[in-house]
Amino acid sequence: MATVSMKKERMKGTGIRKGRAAITFNILGYSFVGLTALICLLPFIFMISGSFSSEKEILLHGYSLLPREFTLEAYSTVFRFPEKIIRAYGVSVFITAVGTGIGLFILTMAAYVMSRQDFKYRNVLSFFFYFTTLFNGGMVSTYIFYIQYLHLKDSILSLILPGMLSVFNMLIMRSFITAVPSALIESAKIDGAPEFTIFIKIIMPLLKSGLATIGLFMALHYWNDWYNAMLYLNSEEKYPLQYMLYDLLNQAQSLARIAAQSGVPMDNLPTNTLKLAMAVVATGPIVLLYPFVQKYFVKGIAVGSVKG
Repeated sequence: MATVSMKKERMKGTGIRKGRAAITFNILGYSFVGLTALICLLPFIFMISGSFSSEKEILLHGYSLLPREFTLEAYSTVFRFPEKIIRAYGVSVFITAVGTGIGLFILTMAAYVMSRQDFKYRNVLSFFFYFTTLFNGGMVSTYIFYIQYLHLKDSILSLILPGMLSVFNMLIMRSFITAVPSALIESAKIDGAPEFTIFIKIIMPLLKSGLATIGLFMALHYWNDWYNAMLYLNSEEKYPLQYMLYDLLNQAQSLARIAAQSGVPMDNLPTNTLKLAMAVVATGPIVLLYPFVQKYFVKGIAVGSVKG
């Protein structure tokens, strides 16, 4: 009996020590994660605070956590012509939704074909895909191809087609598809299901995390793209939000240079605050969208990092 009671005492002591160690680990872990999250949030806090500060205060005192001399001057400059902002928002939403939806479907089909071991020309097609990750035709040949052969000058399609298929995203999607049990595909074939039906009704529903992950990557690319608009668009009514804000910033900087050369005081010209206000306007929709896909995004990153 004494031996049993001693064992119970040792087990109880071990459990107490493990409980204290677990509590200490949780405290340290949550503290570290919380501090890291705060450090990641600080740039956004400075961005929002600076966008509501006056240009003069930022030039004199720099950025701060709370706005100095609260003003809406930068936002009034951005929204001076609200119809342009609304139209640019509509263009960005359209190209993001259409490009992400169609591109994700095509990319997933290509990844599904590349994942099938019984596809006869799998290695040949894989070579053409992989080759583009090492070499490309360059900007001049791409521009000539889009303008002279596809006739996409001043067309919305010039903002959609370039980002529709990414080999890198296709490789990630293929790793998701390889995680799907091959027995499901084989059983569907035995039941007489064609390949497209297998892809739509079996493969696609099992790729929610992968579709959310790659879809978020593609949506961010489309939403932040302004370079293609600069190359291919002439009509201002077709400008996406990013390029319209980029053009507005260039105009503000040009006015600041002219004022500096002519000796006119430029404290009231919002250049630094305008940049921050533009960043808030441009990143707002994506920040609001992310919580809805966060669950699938985290799961997708974990699966993509394990599967080869």
